[in-house]
Amino acid sequence: MTDVKAFDRVLGNVMKSEPGIKKVILVDKTGLTIAHVSKFTYQPVDVDGIGAIASAVFCASEEQGKSLEIGELKIVTSEFDNGKIFAASCGKGVICVITDGEINIGMIRLVLKKSADEIQKILDEFLESRAQVPAARKSEEEELKAALSELEKVP
Repeated sequence: MTDVKAFDRVLGNVMKSEPGIKKVILVDKTGLTIAHVSKFTYQPVDVDGIGAIASAVFCASEEQGKSLEIGELKIVTSEFDNGKIFAASCGKGVICVITDGEINIGMIRLVLKKSADEIQKILDEFLESRAQVPAARKSEEEELKAALSELEKVP
């Protein structure tokens, strides 16, 4: 099962795990939304924008950890007056959970750890099942090199 329904199932399980969870978004490390689920709400939310920002924050924090040589980043938590945002790595993706302010942080950490492993497996299968870009033929490669050398001659 390597289709979007697999993502929806896992994200739905995350959503059901705690009553204070409002939205769950799965993005890749570039910030593109792969899947998302949310509870019914009257408040419109730019899911793609929120996911992209969560991915950027996570990846920036990951780079800080690498620079400081303090290990692998597990979870980024952003706490606001009326809610929290959690982001965790799941291989080539980032899972983002948006909650109300009264959420049990320990439970969210546990749910993220469990679901991140499952999502990583599904995401790896999903990406492997996608068509691979065929390698350039030798003649195409030579044509590209010739075109590049011509472009380099232009002042």
